[in-house]
Amino acid sequence: MLWVQAFHLMAIVTWFAALFYLPRLFVYHVEASDQLSRDRFCTMERRLYRGIAIPSMIAVIVFGVWLLSYNFSYYMSAGWMHAKLTFVVLLIGYHHICGAYVRKFATGTVTRSSRFFRIFNELPVIALVAIMILAVVKPF
Repeated sequence: MLWVQAFHLMAIVTWFAALFYLPRLFVYHVEASDQLSRDRFCTMERRLYRGIAIPSMIAVIVFGVWLLSYNFSYYMSAGWMHAKLTFVVLLIGYHHICGAYVRKFATGTVTRSSRFFRIFNELPVIALVAIMILAVVKPF
């Protein structure tokens, strides 16, 4: 179980790194003034999303389900786990919204401002804080 937990935590760190950095790239992309920079940001966003964010999200889910399987009845009766899984589902939704923005940037159809993406960039922080408190403190 400790090996599974270690790999789950490594996948979480990697996934959050991608979710913190990708919207930051969106900010820089919106503020880019030349086509060469915009093309470079498209490449960076695509590679980060497809090469790091997607595989790490899948690893988080696989190792997380594996961990749940060790004591499924307990985890499914714990209120803190229901709350944690709710935040994980919201985070998966956020991940897919990021993917939609990667595609919109690639087609040049983004209409959002850098201010929007600066605020958007803070949302995974809220999820991280909530998930960590729920998983470690188990408040209910």
